[in-house]
Amino acid sequence: MHDPKPEPRPGDLRRRMHAVCRRRGLSPRTEEAYFGWARRLVRFHHMRHPSDLGEEDIRAFLEDLAVKGRVSASTQNQALNGLVFLFRHVLEREVDDIGLFTRARAPKRLPTVLARNEVPRVLSAIRGASGLVARLLYGCGLRIQEAVTLRVMNLDFERGVIQIKAGKGAKDRDTMMPESLRIPLKDQVERVRLIHKRDLADGLGGVPLPFAFERKSAHAAREFRWQYLFPSSICSPDRGTGEIVRFHLSPATVQKDVRRAALEAGIAKRVTCHTFRHSFATHLLEAGTDIRTVQDLLGHVSLKTTMIYTHVLGKGVTTRSPLDGFA
Repeated sequence: MHDPKPEPRPGDLRRRMHAVCRRRGLSPRTEEAYFGWARRLVRFHHMRHPSDLGEEDIRAFLEDLAVKGRVSASTQNQALNGLVFLFRHVLEREVDDIGLFTRARAPKRLPTVLARNEVPRVLSAIRGASGLVARLLYGCGLRIQEAVTLRVMNLDFERGVIQIKAGKGAKDRDTMMPESLRIPLKDQVERVRLIHKRDLADGLGGVPLPFAFERKSAHAAREFRWQYLFPSSICSPDRGTGEIVRFHLSPATVQKDVRRAALEAGIAKRVTCHTFRHSFATHLLEAGTDIRTVQDLLGHVSLKTTMIYTHVLGKGVTTRSPLDGFA
């Protein structure tokens, strides 16, 4: 008689998912999101392990997200992608047919864009590292995660470009380096150099490396060129290796500073970090920049994604209101 197969523990699943994500080159944020959906699936089914669940259980969870959770379509799609990844690549079980389930509705929303005179009002109210990050968001059209994960070597002062490595969809691209940010960026590099020098003196100085690069170069993590341009104020352990490293500035910190600055500037719109990226694209198109160029700068795969900015080109509504006919 065979002994019963031991029940997998949550910690084992976490470590296994981490190993698979690293092997397949997924970003830490994607890994964290996918594991979050695995955890929510387990809780939804009363702490049953995913290996005991099937297609019907996945469908029930996705239905609940849309009907009771009222999540957005993009959130439901992310959950579906995360769970398919879990079953197919971590549990090594093919998901045959989840079947039909209630889909969350995708609202047709136009992006919030700041007027040209509103941008400097918000930027002038953001100080410190968050202020420089916000200027990069608007000046280069970066996503917040792309900005805070910039490394020293991504700045090419000779060519006047900023290199975005492994952006959304694991794509690399170049974008412009605003002339007005050249000196602030050089000053920031020198601040990083001082921090790195102190860390090395304390026996530290390492940073997390992308994917499996640490296996290719054992000393790269302590090289200055790999240091984050916007380092965290503290060092902390890397979950994957356990080594004490210095991570980058938290996107949440910048987001909080942007919201505060918008209120301080008296802007009634909902201003987020991504609002600067929307404004970057819209203002370039208003200035006559070719839409294909804007697409490349933003890193959009499809031109259809960039086309949404043509609907917010600051032309306003030209039709006269009937109310004004009484004047």
